[in-house]
Amino acid sequence: MIIPSYNNLKSLKDCIESIVKQTYTNYEVLVMDGGSKDGTIPFLKTLTNPFSFVSEIDKGIYDAMNKGIRLSKGDWLYFMGADDCFADENLLKEVFSEPFLEEEVLLGNIKYTNKEKVFNSNFSCLLWLKNTIHHQSVFYKKSIFDQRVYNSGYKVLADYDLNLYLYKNKAPYRKLNKLIAICGDDGVSKQYNWKLYKEEITIKSSLTNNKLKIFFYLLGLTKYFFRRLFLKRNPLLR
Repeated sequence: MIIPSYNNLKSLKDCIESIVKQTYTNYEVLVMDGGSKDGTIPFLKTLTNPFSFVSEIDKGIYDAMNKGIRLSKGDWLYFMGADDCFADENLLKEVFSEPFLEEEVLLGNIKYTNKEKVFNSNFSCLLWLKNTIHHQSVFYKKSIFDQRVYNSGYKVLADYDLNLYLYKNKAPYRKLNKLIAICGDDGVSKQYNWKLYKEEITIKSSLTNNKLKIFFYLLGLTKYFFRRLFLKRNPLLR
């Protein structure tokens, strides 16, 4: 497990607690801290094996994840936000009750802390239209990252870039009918600014042919304006 963190001590403690409670224990946890100043470092120093951490200034969340990938030793990788928790204490034991010899991607579902509706991740052609995979619903075979890591040039949607690349290249996957995590909903991808849609357009365009680039630009532009109009009419949802 790889957890990027920066000045989020309270949530990080809850995240770590949900890991410690797991009945499955064959794992390692790498906390990739960006140089926190809120007491995170003294807390991390109290953790023992299988927890370890690195605290240094990074170039953003995906740079921190890539550092964690290089340090990791397991066969499967899972990326948690500091404000995320596993759905229940038996989750890892149930997921890895079989070896998954062929699959490279395992997909489950998540819920947000303030919502009842389940986000059902979907590895399908719908990925070309929108991001149908929540980052905390996915377990990745580590070998995937031998050829492609997160593009840290993307500040918001590098996980979407990876997932769309894997779908395009027909990565073998398994859909799990399980709730994987309870996630915070304050991430940068929830701000719905033009930067997010611009990254989405760039990602899709880089993975397809020139004929579809104008379609993805117009789609992104339309989604942006409809989202801004929706938020203007529903300011409490910001």
